Amino acid sequence: MFARFLAALICVSTAAAQDLTILPLDHPAIQYSGPADDAVARLDRQIASGKVKLDYRAGLGYLPGVLANLGVNPDSQSLVFSKTSFQAAKISPSNPRALFFNDQVMVGSVRGGDVLEFAALDPRQGMVFYTLDIQKSDKPQFVRRDSCLQCHQGPATLGIPGLLVGSVFPDATGMPASRSNNPVTDDSTPIEKRWGGWYVTGTTGGMNHLGNAVARDPRAPDVLDRRGSQNVTSLAGRFDFNGYMTQTSDIVALMTLEHQTRMVNLMIRAGWDERTKATSAAIDADVEALVRYMLFADEATLYDPIEGVSTFAKTFAERGPRDHQGRSLRDFDLKKRMFRYPLSFMLYSPAFDAMPDAVREKVYRRLYDVLTGHDPEKKFTRLNADDRTAILAIVRDTKTGLPAYWVSPQ
Repeated sequence: MFARFLAALICVSTAAAQDLTILPLDHPAIQYSGPADDAVARLDRQIASGKVKLDYRAGLGYLPGVLANLGVNPDSQSLVFSKTSFQAAKISPSNPRALFFNDQVMVGSVRGGDVLEFAALDPRQGMVFYTLDIQKSDKPQFVRRDSCLQCHQGPATLGIPGLLVGSVFPDATGMPASRSNNPVTDDSTPIEKRWGGWYVTGTTGGMNHLGNAVARDPRAPDVLDRRGSQNVTSLAGRFDFNGYMTQTSDIVALMTLEHQTRMVNLMIRAGWDERTKATSAAIDADVEALVRYMLFADEATLYDPIEGVSTFAKTFAERGPRDHQGRSLRDFDLKKRMFRYPLSFMLYSPAFDAMPDAVREKVYRRLYDVLTGHDPEKKFTRLNADDRTAILAIVRDTKTGLPAYWVSPQ
């Protein structure tokens, strides 16, 4: 069974009353096990053809090579020390699992593990899972692992192959408390409920979180020893850095990962429901949940500024695209909210463009109505007039394939 990238699967509520039925992978309109079109599958073909040769580095193996070839920046590293992986025996607070990501792929590495782990986004099919043997080989090969869906398809992933970020109450070895809630977290989750079982480097002012802490008393498995766990800017002394790409588990990268995983699940679910001819009510609920999430309607308010300690916030924003005024949906705010212009950067994802035309048009129409003030619903009142004007302008300048009414306002 492939690693549970982040936490145990549980049933979670959504912003809209979505049907979380697990959708059939072998449905004629889905055929999940067919050929994949994702970054890892493409890299595997390049390696097999001889166009790419993976470097192998002492102490790090293939990890630097695959990150470079997949366009994943090492500053995206997040470290999870809870035993929420099939390599759990090798994961602990002294040997955390490293996760790296960009918009299209996630890479997992356990020091001393047997394989590198991959979850790659196929624009139509959702996340596709792979492993790569860590041993040096003349012909390294990625192996697809559909068996991962035992953990990666369930209510917490909206019934489609997906990912999630979770928060647990770990003991001193990293083992999650069996009776703890294990909530799935995203940008709507209050900071104080996030990141149990994770290392978190960065400052949050007076906002406390669950990271960097373990439960030391077996009689109180959901009571964390949080001494020295807040506003941590260095992990020195917590574990040996040998075998890791960087020495950080950046809070901004972790927040971005939380947002992105939920966005992917929402987009793929909406597409699958349309392709499998779900009811119009179900598809409308999918669209509403997606639009609400894209516009951060339920985002947890930041009461103090957040600041990371790596270069992630800078390199992420540099990826753009930018409008003629130099603005981007990737620009962070991190004072009162996550992004300066609160519309998800995953608008630019191939997964967004790959949604069925009918679904994508409904999403565009809802976004346009909200941003132009034609939607009176109170759930979007956090977007002020300046926000809406700026987002509209940025999207018009940077997003191709917009409906005509976006380009020539009605």
